[in-house]
Formats: sequence, structure tokens, C-alpha cells
Amino acid sequence: MLKVNEYFEGAVKSIALENAEGNATIGVMETGEYEFGTSTVEHMTITSGELLVKLPGATEWTTYKKGETFIVENDVKFNVKAETQVAYYCLYV
Repeated sequence: MLKVNEYFEGAVKSIALENAEGNATIGVMETGEYEFGTSTVEHMTITSGELLVKLPGATEWTTYKKGETFIVENDVKFNVKAETQVAYYCLYV
């Protein structure tokens, strides 16, 4: 069964799925700045647009574009900035 998630008053939405690769979400973000927390390791791939990301311990923002993946460790918080609408695929490991 697919599960729809909504965060930040509807500015971030995702659909959760389970398949042979594991648990994942496919989502979209409106323009804005957001802080997320993790409970597992996350492999996040940008599928449309680009996303600025500040991972724990980083002092600078890194830009990830369509087709690029970044990895976030479990039990941390990280920040993202979307300057335009962004779509992503997130695999939970």
C-alpha cells in the first residue's frame, strides 16, 4: 500500500513505497528552506531541479543536481534549500 506524507504545511510531499530495493519515498519540494531528521541512513537522489544541502558538520552548502545522490547518516538533522521546485527519490538503508 502506498502512503502519502506531507510536511511543512504541504510544501513537501512524498509517496512511500516498498519494493525489491527496500523502503523508499518519491517526493517534491516547493521553493523554501527545510530541516529534516533521519532515523535510518538515507540515499537521496535528485530527479528534477537542484537542491542545496548542508549535512551535519558541514560549514558550506553543496548543490546537488538532477541525477546526483547524497547520503545522510542515521539519527541526524540536515538542512536543504530549494530555490525552485525539486523532485527526489529517497532510499532508506
